[in-house]
Amino acid sequence: MKAPDSFDGTQAHKLRGFIQSCQLIFHNDPENFFSDRKKLLYSTSFLTGRAGKWIEPYLSNISNEDPSYVLNNWQLFESQLFTVFGDPNEVRKAEQGLDNLRTKESGHVFLYIADFRSLMSRIGDWGRELTSMFTEGDWHQDY
Repeated sequence: MKAPDSFDGTQAHKLRGFIQSCQLIFHNDPENFFSDRKKLLYSTSFLTGRAGKWIEPYLSNISNEDPSYVLNNWQLFESQLFTVFGDPNEVRKAEQGLDNLRTKESGHVFLYIADFRSLMSRIGDWGRELTSMFTEGDWHQDY
């Protein structure tokens, strides 16, 4: 399995892909990535540039075993990465993308569904409201 591309913190849109690549590796090799600490030590080796500078102080205190320490808690690490390096307007942009999603742009209902799911993943599951947006979307006008 391919190692994740490095993440330097300058392109917020690449953060989600970096996290997903790491998670795929963890799920593919659970014997080696059985703890958050193992996952984090691996993942931090791919942080460069600004992101590398951000993680340096944590690495200098690598012996800290407190469960709430960033290098011991994957969810905290991921949350911190998105807070510091993520797009602060990601949810708003995804909402606008859902509002503007048309089959004319995607060309086919299956592409519309793929685009819809991608945008929905950035917003979170709103249940009925998102289902309503999907069923009221213009995908059905082609059929």
